[in-house]
Amino acid sequence: MYNFPDEILAIRDKAFRETAPLLASVDKIAEANTLKVLDTFRKHQVSDYHFRTTTGYAYSDAGRNKLEMIWADLCGSEQALVRTQFVSGTHALAAVLFGILRPGDELLSITGAPYDTMQTVIGYPRRSPGSLLDFGISYAEMPLRENGIHFSQIQTMLKPATRMVLIQRSRGYSMRQALSLQTIKRACEQIKSVKPDCICFVDNCYGEFVAEAEPTAVGADIMAGSLIKNPGGGLAPTGGYITGRRELVELAACRLTAPGIGSELGASLADNRLLYQGLFMAPHVVAQAVKGAIFAAAFFSLLGYPVSPRPEDRRDDIIQAIELGSPEKMVAFCRGLQKYSPVDAHVRPEPSPMPGYSDQVIMAGGTFVQGASIELSADGPLRPPYAVYLQGGLTFEHTVVGIMGAAAEILAMQHNK
Repeated sequence: MYNFPDEILAIRDKAFRETAPLLASVDKIAEANTLKVLDTFRKHQVSDYHFRTTTGYAYSDAGRNKLEMIWADLCGSEQALVRTQFVSGTHALAAVLFGILRPGDELLSITGAPYDTMQTVIGYPRRSPGSLLDFGISYAEMPLRENGIHFSQIQTMLKPATRMVLIQRSRGYSMRQALSLQTIKRACEQIKSVKPDCICFVDNCYGEFVAEAEPTAVGADIMAGSLIKNPGGGLAPTGGYITGRRELVELAACRLTAPGIGSELGASLADNRLLYQGLFMAPHVVAQAVKGAIFAAAFFSLLGYPVSPRPEDRRDDIIQAIELGSPEKMVAFCRGLQKYSPVDAHVRPEPSPMPGYSDQVIMAGGTFVQGASIELSADGPLRPPYAVYLQGGLTFEHTVVGIMGAAAEILAMQHNK
């Protein structure tokens, strides 16, 4: 049945035994979130009528407006933008930053260096054309401690000019832990106690539906993410979202479209059914990805590699970091995973430059939606500690097979040396 070495199959069986008790809690969260989605769809009386596409200016687009009310409710917020006009999660995050911040304001990150593509939006540490720094918006950064946010330093880092605090929930390309909702809640409360008018902005990419609530329900003013990650359920063809306080979301909408237009326009050129059905599927698909990440952590731990999170650790995003220790093993991992992808399985990934990244990146992504990291994929910059970041998996079974493929490729590379 399996064309894998006996060593790989034995580790698979052991990883199954070790992780079986850990997966039940993931299913409980998925069930709770599915019920929440169903209740919200019922409250808003979702109908086939809302699935139609629109063209032109799309005034009074009922499907678009209904979906945004649903997402706002699910996130415990006042308003949402759920738009296929966002080309990526980074685009949605940038719309928040440029929509709200003004010359003379300061953006403070309290979770260390943000994700690589966000660094180009900010213009730090390297200046980039059209960045926040070009518009007179300053930036400050508070390093993370080994065990998380340095809460005792928040008060000293907040300045009169600090208009917004950026909190990145997920790990990005780092070995640090993702932030729990409790940590985000505590951070927002402390920021507001020192500077009540400061805006708490959460980069929620990879975190949606991993817990039973979202950051805007526990104190964040606004957050943003991608539809081809968790909330799209593997069906959304493109897009991103912003949700939070009404006046802040509208400012971001004016950046997406234009002042005076804001959230009123934007045609549903993609089939709205995919967005609705993807959102309905999202709690289950996210659970599949989380279970796959737990299995991958156990599997590669048994092979002797450092992993973060560990199999038994609490999950606050869908990403599994695996520290492989060399660029050659990173390439082998991605090639092995690619071999067991449903799309482009014949392709051999090669390290290459990518827009927004300072190092060459290796990536495995045989996905139905290009770049969709809710589908099984892995990537990482070729720099120490030479870690790959595994994410997604529409089905747990696919992740199990893909992980065995990645491990087999690494073992074959070592045997051929």
